[in-house]
Amino acid sequence: MTIEIILRYIHFISIFAIVSALVAEHLLLKKEMTPAEIKRLSIIDAVYGLAALTLLGAGLTLWLGGHGKPTDFYTNNWIFLLKVGLFTVVGLLSIYPTVFFINKRKSTADKIAIPALIVWMVRIELTILFIIPLLAGLMAKSIGYIG
Repeated sequence: MTIEIILRYIHFISIFAIVSALVAEHLLLKKEMTPAEIKRLSIIDAVYGLAALTLLGAGLTLWLGGHGKPTDFYTNNWIFLLKVGLFTVVGLLSIYPTVFFINKRKSTADKIAIPALIVWMVRIELTILFIIPLLAGLMAKSIGYIG
């Protein structure tokens, strides 16, 4: 196996982990939750964050590390840059829910109200995540390449 295949595999598995964790968060979110339920969500959110960092590391190595396609293949493709931009938006959207879960997981209250904004942020993240593979497929066919 070459390093490129290993990196692509890590990249691919990380995508599955991100989507799985985000779907789990969405399914577990309720209007009111106990600190134990929020702690469970914060663990799932940690898996999400670790998978995102792993995806980012593998992706950047594939892009800039000289493994696989030339760097220009990615850098000169507006669809790839859109894909990276959307991934960044997903990352930014995940900050508020993560901070909320961390802050509330050790609460002494019986029930904690979950802001509707968190539910909507998770839904927007999921929607964007389902667009990114389409962009990856287009990019793999050199659609969007300028050069």
